[in-house]
Amino acid sequence: VFPPNSGNKEITWMMLEAGAETDVVNSVGRTAAQMAAFVGQHDCVTVINNFFPRERLDYYTKPQGLDKEPKLPVKLAGPLHKIITTTNMHPVKIVLLVKENPLLAEVEALQKCYRVLDLICEKCMKQKDMNEVLAMKMHYLSCIFQKCITFLKEREDKLDGFIKSLLKGREKDGFPVYQEKLIRESIRKFPYCEATLLQQLVRSIAPVEI
Repeated sequence: VFPPNSGNKEITWMMLEAGAETDVVNSVGRTAAQMAAFVGQHDCVTVINNFFPRERLDYYTKPQGLDKEPKLPVKLAGPLHKIITTTNMHPVKIVLLVKENPLLAEVEALQKCYRVLDLICEKCMKQKDMNEVLAMKMHYLSCIFQKCITFLKEREDKLDGFIKSLLKGREKDGFPVYQEKLIRESIRKFPYCEATLLQQLVRSIAPVEI
């Protein structure tokens, strides 16, 4: 287990990219993320929990089994990986990352990307060392991509319209209702209802009225 206790996010990221294992435990049975949380280095926890090796995504850029075409075109792997590894999960930030890359901001590209995200989500939940956090993140990104597709197809202002909808506050108090409903909808649609993380999210959100 690499030492995250120093609180240096850059070194943590470099070690992850060099192949440091995140699920190995130390002599007291704690992973690197758990040790970082224990000593209050929450930025390092965020980096570890959001890390996704590029080679795991590149797997989908090669035809598998009976497939004649890869599920993800090579040109989309870089832009998608940037979004997968971002630590800012605000929906506006995600849409801006899509919008800034012309390769991504197209219906067909986003369709391929969200299907790959769904496959990664499934893999995270079914693998031996289940990763609910990463699975939920992949599902959340998939939901935002699908909503991007809706706006690209149906609205003249396209992704700008999506961003405006996310930022618009209701008149009486400025609360962003559309954004709140989008996030709640993505949680509700998470396909693995037995997940502990999902149940925690539902318990914390259910009593709160919009």
